[in-house]
Amino acid sequence: GVAENPVVKSVLDKTKHSVETMITTLDPGMVPYMKTGGELDIVVTSNKEVKVAAIRDAFQEVFGMAVVTGEAAQSNIAPQPVGYAAGLKGAQERIDSLRRTGIIHEKQPAVSVENFIEELLPDKWFDIGCLIIDDPFHGIHLEAFTQATPVPLQYVQQAKSLTPEDYSLRWSGLLVTVGEVLEKSIPNVNRTDWHAVLTGMSRRQMIYSAAKALAGMYKQHLPSRTV
Repeated sequence: GVAENPVVKSVLDKTKHSVETMITTLDPGMVPYMKTGGELDIVVTSNKEVKVAAIRDAFQEVFGMAVVTGEAAQSNIAPQPVGYAAGLKGAQERIDSLRRTGIIHEKQPAVSVENFIEELLPDKWFDIGCLIIDDPFHGIHLEAFTQATPVPLQYVQQAKSLTPEDYSLRWSGLLVTVGEVLEKSIPNVNRTDWHAVLTGMSRRQMIYSAAKALAGMYKQHLPSRTV
């Protein structure tokens, strides 16, 4: 058709671009809506903007078009997971609980994030985010991890001391998160984004970077016709 003509296509692309530029200049809030559409539909197992927005940005950057929405989900493990296995389990459990309760379809591609702490070196603890994408329809299941943020030992020890010995979920972690401990210990620190205060890197930036790698791997695993 006419749109296939290279000259026409170039004009159309330029027009589309200038309209998008104009709209985003007028209303930056329109950006997520303009880029949604297309075939990729992802549910994030959280309604927290820090996770949903980071994953949306990453997937839209990799795929161009992606609808990314969030649904609150339970991890069913300790609030402060300890260790890679617990982080993975928490992330997976969020997806499973949404599928079990029918909030998302059993074949719906889902992305899940779970932060955990791990002692990577003796007495040196780090907070790491585990991201997984689960796409049963295409049989794709992938993991990625954020960069590790050092957590000073005293805050980990405090979270441990605030967790009862007989805590039923102790196998998976602690009752109190390091974020909660940090919030109480350091002025102007918020439990949800203490990373930025300690390192200058926000949690959203870290999730975005890991999600971009996850999206890139996912794109490679998808059959080419769907991309």
